[in-house]
Amino acid sequence: MTDTRENSQPYVLRLHDADNVLVALQQIPPGASLPGGGNVHEGVPAGHKIALRAIAAGENILKYGQVIGSATTDIAQGAHVHVHNLGMGQHKQDYSFGSAAHPLGRVEADATFAGFQRPSGRVGTRNYIGILTSVNCAGSVARFIAEAAMRDNLLDGFPNVDGIVPIVHGTGCGMSGQGEGYDTLFRTLAGYGHSANFGAILMIGLGCEVMQIPDLMDRKALKDKARFRYMTIQQQGGTRATVDKGAAILRELAAEANKAVRERSPAANLVLGMQCGGSDGYSGITANPALGVASDMLVQHGGTSILSETSEIYGAEHLLTRRAMDEATGRKLIDLIDWWEEYTARNFGEMDNNPSPGNKRGGLTTILEKSLGAVAKGGSAPLSGVYKYAEPIDRKGFVFMDSPGYDPCSVTGQTASGANLIAFTTGRGSVSGYQPVPSIKLASNPDLWSRMEPDMDVNCGDILDGVTLAEKGQEIFDLMLAVASGAKTKSEAQGFGAVEFVPWQIGAVM
Repeated sequence: MTDTRENSQPYVLRLHDADNVLVALQQIPPGASLPGGGNVHEGVPAGHKIALRAIAAGENILKYGQVIGSATTDIAQGAHVHVHNLGMGQHKQDYSFGSAAHPLGRVEADATFAGFQRPSGRVGTRNYIGILTSVNCAGSVARFIAEAAMRDNLLDGFPNVDGIVPIVHGTGCGMSGQGEGYDTLFRTLAGYGHSANFGAILMIGLGCEVMQIPDLMDRKALKDKARFRYMTIQQQGGTRATVDKGAAILRELAAEANKAVRERSPAANLVLGMQCGGSDGYSGITANPALGVASDMLVQHGGTSILSETSEIYGAEHLLTRRAMDEATGRKLIDLIDWWEEYTARNFGEMDNNPSPGNKRGGLTTILEKSLGAVAKGGSAPLSGVYKYAEPIDRKGFVFMDSPGYDPCSVTGQTASGANLIAFTTGRGSVSGYQPVPSIKLASNPDLWSRMEPDMDVNCGDILDGVTLAEKGQEIFDLMLAVASGAKTKSEAQGFGAVEFVPWQIGAVM
């Protein structure tokens, strides 16, 4: 990565020796001189690309040493390179399964955090009581129960309980009782029932819905009568009776959940879900690779990190297949890519629907460019597993879970799969939280940090000023341990998390 900061030249980066574009790290005026000769033709916003040399129409444009698309017209040296002259073009990847799968090795002394040991063997980073709903029809009643409990100051006598979290959603009925859509929602609800961040759960249904509560009871964790209770509104006798009964049950569950106390636990019991949202031209340079360093550190301590957002690794999947532990694991990832191409086509979409308008304003042009930055969150560890959305993750190391790029939906799947901590990078600014799992927000640039510091936990923009990726990765890892031990994130302090449960809805609504 070549950094140019001389007073006579614009503040730019060339990320790889093969690149034919530079990245502007500040607003660059017309006429500014370029390293190696030439001048900037027009004003270029921070985070955007500049042609290092003349690029012919049809020629591949390279960033990170990888193809991010091709020129749709002749591009002069010093020109702004973006949506007006850069398109997807043809791209074909060399998957080379397992060719770069190099084990990182374990550290000698494991880091620890203070978490909640669960009967399942998992360890929670929070100790919430959940009110989980099987269907949208039970959502309001679930919230009424939580509101009644809070009005009565129910938790005042239970200091080890972090709060009450109603988990409501927009589906559970009007759907087929079999097939991909049903199975996906089933895994999601069952996964939340098994979350280590819930000390106890009350499940509420209406009674006549497609997603029947008895069917969910097959999971072992949902058969622990001391920590899991359920009822339906119809059987209970309506709203008022259900709220009264639910409030009484919550008191019993709170007494049980309050028995849990924080105990020292190896970092191997952390399961980190990694996300990026509102990405910009800096994300793949600062926040994402810094998180990748922290991810590698967690893997070296025996923990698990989850990369997701399948539609946002498109065009960079070859960097993951090369790190797959074996060909079968790599091919599972390619099968997902094939499914997504068919899925978007049948729904009259396209994989290059990303980047979003905000991403483009931040300097990202094609999904190939965005994906190359996004996969940097996964560090360099071997890819040890590929999972369906909300599928329980049963192995350690760096893994991939299938999901849309829509952040609340993706985090919902990661939580259902077992994540007990989330790290979320952003360049444009994201305000969200994901109860029952704490979310650490990583700002990719100094401007975002200065504007939205109350929402951001880590400033990765100082990497542009000389802080190394190793130093920032260590900072993120240390914060992960602190948050896992109970330190509140900015999103938690502001009360986020009540509306971000968004299961992936696949299939016909009937």
